[in-house]
Amino acid sequence: MSNIRDWTTLQRWLYAIKPASWPKLLVPMVFGQALGIAVTGHISMLALLLGFLFTLCDGLFIVLLNDWGDEHVDRIKRELFPNGCSPKTIPDGVLPSHQVLIAGLLAGLGALVIGAIATVSLGLTYGLLGAGICLGIFVAYSLPPFELNYRGGGELLEMLGVGVALPLFNAYLQSGTLWDPRYELLVGYALLSMASALASGLSDEVSDHQGGKRTFTTMFGNRRVRKAVEVTLGLGGFAWWIARWRHGAVIPWVAVAGANAAVVYYQWQLLEMTHRARTNAWDALGLYKLHLHRGIWYAGLVMASGLLLHALWIAGGSL
Repeated sequence: MSNIRDWTTLQRWLYAIKPASWPKLLVPMVFGQALGIAVTGHISMLALLLGFLFTLCDGLFIVLLNDWGDEHVDRIKRELFPNGCSPKTIPDGVLPSHQVLIAGLLAGLGALVIGAIATVSLGLTYGLLGAGICLGIFVAYSLPPFELNYRGGGELLEMLGVGVALPLFNAYLQSGTLWDPRYELLVGYALLSMASALASGLSDEVSDHQGGKRTFTTMFGNRRVRKAVEVTLGLGGFAWWIARWRHGAVIPWVAVAGANAAVVYYQWQLLEMTHRARTNAWDALGLYKLHLHRGIWYAGLVMASGLLLHALWIAGGSL
């Protein structure tokens, strides 16, 4: 932390946007694009580009304004554990509060502009509305007057935003279709996203509690939340099998099997170390969440790859 003062402006902004966390949004983007391509049987490069740019702006909006909204509890965590966590963007002076706020708002505006461009260029009816919904979910999550992340609803909103709204919006950009049987796969991805949302509060249990932030972890405790994470992860994979059973003609079984293999493997990894991931066990909690995120991201990418292969090369076969 003592060398933050020596960071360049570029280093400060790269740290603030947290590039290591970006797969959390990029994977559902890819998953959603694959769903849309599976519906149409072809790739719209314009829809792919607009989906990526929207996700980029949406991610910057979320990351920066979440830091701005969490400044209070971040300061508490730094005071409680001066050497127990990585530098916090605003409390540790990586960037001033007003710069984080302005950059986040500009990113949100950029996301809306991209939604408007998609509406016109792709001939969509609800492109701008979909972009607004994606942003609005985060506004309700972290910003006044709702601040549901402080009132016990943050995990549910994260599941809705990352697991449903973002991939569905990307599927809509590709297909122009609001509903297709393949979209039932979003139920499974929403459950995987819920597992990630539940785990996000594990590392902040004490500071969130002292800062008056109501999360599942502060309400139910570390052990119960870990159990919920592990069960919810498994339920996500099971939901994919149900979707395959209901709509087998359009959902390749190898994609479901491959995605579930990733889920099962990393669920086993979680169970192997769950007893170590206790309150304030920073290294163990970090590894626990790393295994969880890898399971979700790899499963999502395998599912997306299977849908793409099925749609573009072997659609209509027996796969």
